[in-house]
Formats: sequence, structure tokens, C-alpha cells
Amino acid sequence: MLQQTIEQLFISGGIREPFPADPFPLLGQWLKEAIECGAYADANAMALATATPEGRPSVRIVLCKAIEPDRHALTFFSNYESRKGTELAANPRASVVFHWPHAGRQARVEGEIERLGDAENDAYFRTRPLLSRIGTRVSHQSSPIQSRAVLIREAARVAAASCLELGVSRPAYWGGYRLRADCVELWTACEGRLHQRVQWRRSKEAAVWMRDELSP
Repeated sequence: MLQQTIEQLFISGGIREPFPADPFPLLGQWLKEAIECGAYADANAMALATATPEGRPSVRIVLCKAIEPDRHALTFFSNYESRKGTELAANPRASVVFHWPHAGRQARVEGEIERLGDAENDAYFRTRPLLSRIGTRVSHQSSPIQSRAVLIREAARVAAASCLELGVSRPAYWGGYRLRADCVELWTACEGRLHQRVQWRRSKEAAVWMRDELSP
């Protein structure tokens, strides 16, 4: 009787079995729920890890702009000349992690990186707030600056010019990336730190995902 009671404590929470054959619809549902619950200012924030060809890693927070179940991919945008941009150009693989502590959930995605085309980049850039578009024009991300005052002065100059030109165009050094997943891990918090970890893997040639439940 005691054993059954303890088992029920550990069973509570987690992803219900049978696990889905494809993790992307569930990942999309988790992100949708995180956005709708109102617990996070940026529910689509994710840590993006990149590395040089020599294996030197770096990580930072970016915003996921789309989850694409049909492509088994997600997208984000950045400066192509930033540190992450140069690392992705030299070593086009990345890993991202979402963390939604309010729901006791994490999601990790690994895969190959490709750049989005100009049409997709331009379409998204036009949806950005005006100040964000101006900031993109003046920020040569990861490069040293003379001072913050100089940076702000340049932003004001671009803003004034944009009023005359009736718009701020996307600079060629800025655009999007698509991470095509070959590994997805969904993690849920459970009692006694016996957290549930379900991992999906597949190769380029594979038509289906291989699933494993991992020890926490």
C-alpha cells in the first residue's frame, strides 16, 4: 500500500503515454500555452548555443519567431555579422533551450542551421516596431563602439532620415535563421526530482523519429 502511494506521487505530472511519434506539435502546444498563460514577458525566449569550429561555445538569449511542424524547424532572427552569426557561418549547427518554470517545463532542440531567404527576411522586418528597425540599422552587433552616446546619436540621425524616406529598410547583414531539428528533448518537472525526459532523434535520411525516455 505504501509503495503504491509513493508511486502515485512520482507519476503525477509529465507527458502522458503513449508519447507522440512527432515532438513538434507538442512543442508548439507548449509554447502556445506559455504565451497564453501570461506568466512570462517573453514566453518565446530561448537560450541559443553556438560554437566555433574549434569547439569554443557561447550562449545567449534570442526570441523564437516561429515553430514549423511541417519542416521540423524553428526560426529566429539576428545580425549575420554578430558573434553568433559568424559562428553559425563557420559551424552551422546550434542548440536551443526553452524554460517555462511556471509550468515546470523545458524543451531542448538541436539541429542544422540555414539562413532564411530575402523575401522571408523582408516580410518579417516590416512587422518589427519602428524603433527596433532603427536599432537594427545602427547596431553592428558584437562590435566595439566609441560610446553609447555616439550610438544613440546615430540612431536619432537614422530616425530623422527615415521620416523623410518614409521607411527603414532591412540591412543586408540582418536576417533570419531556420534550425532544422534532428534532436528534440521535452522535460517536465516531477516529484522527488524524478523529472521526465523524453528524447526524439532522427537522421536526415530517416522518415520517422526514434524515441527514448531518459533517466533524469
